[in-house]
Amino acid sequence: MSQSCRVLVLISGNGSNLQAIIDGCDDNVQAEVVGVISNNPEAYGLIRAHQNEIDTSCVIAHQDETRSEYDERLLSAIEQYQPDLVVLAGFMRILTDELVMRFEGKMLNIHPSLLPKYTGLHTHQRAIDAKDVEHGASVHFVTPKLDSGPVILQAKVPVYEDDTAEVLAERVNEQEHAIYPLVVKWFSQQRLKMQNGAAVLDGNELEQHGYATD
Repeated sequence: MSQSCRVLVLISGNGSNLQAIIDGCDDNVQAEVVGVISNNPEAYGLIRAHQNEIDTSCVIAHQDETRSEYDERLLSAIEQYQPDLVVLAGFMRILTDELVMRFEGKMLNIHPSLLPKYTGLHTHQRAIDAKDVEHGASVHFVTPKLDSGPVILQAKVPVYEDDTAEVLAERVNEQEHAIYPLVVKWFSQQRLKMQNGAAVLDGNELEQHGYATD
């Protein structure tokens, strides 16, 4: 049996995607969540980690600290876990280019929109305001440009006329819990990699919107 892929998850809040990934790392997946790092000591995701006997660390920003100084401390915390894969699961900080490049091809993020639409914040309200008929989530490799790394997999949900941002967010979140563990599984099976700035699955370069499930 090949050695398990060491997965490190970075969170800031509830950790529902963290829980989905933990649950997805069953006996059939060659992956193990070896640690959880949060910038928020009150994050409920830390409790989820403790309940699953997963080691945790907090890297709390200091007053007047620069992003680079913070990320130097974050990098030290990450490297203690010797991860094969770093997973951003609601980690509410923008990482420096230096940190991102340190884990090029080994860092994933999930973003609540159908990228390249709606990078940044408030994606659900922006989809409603644009009168979009569909919305969703995207798992992508992390690159220095925010929310612009190559997309691996997307999940779509309908947008209804009476939707609020909160209702739409719940619908998207449910799909996130399905697709994020799947992508972690692909990576752990060495089926997925980033090559020449593109996501490659089973030797095939994926299109702009990732693996086509339609």
